Amino acid sequence: MNTKTMTRRPTHPGEMIREEYMPDYGLSVRDLAEMMGVSRQSVNELVHERRALSTDMALRLSALFGGSPESWLNLQRNVDIWDASHRLSGEIKLIRQLSA
Repeated sequence: MNTKTMTRRPTHPGEMIREEYMPDYGLSVRDLAEMMGVSRQSVNELVHERRALSTDMALRLSALFGGSPESWLNLQRNVDIWDASHRLSGEIKLIRQLSA
C-alpha cells in the first residue's frame, strides 16, 4: 500500500474488530479476551486503538476469526506507516535520495 496517496488514516485493526467482528458475533471485550486467552485490558486497549496489534495477537485473531496473521499485521503496518509519515514529514522532506 502506498500511504502517500491516501487522504485518510488507514483502518486500525482494533477499529475493524470493534466495528465489524464484535457486533457480528455478539462479542464483548470480555468474551473476546476469554476466547483468545488474553487479558481484558489487552483487548480493550486494542479495540479502542490505544495499543498496536502484536504478532501474538495477530496469531490469536487469525485462529479465532480466520484470515492469515499476515493480513492482520498488514492492517497495523499500514497504520504505523501512515502515522510515522505524518509525524516525520518535515524531517523526511529534508532527506535527499542517493543516485547511483
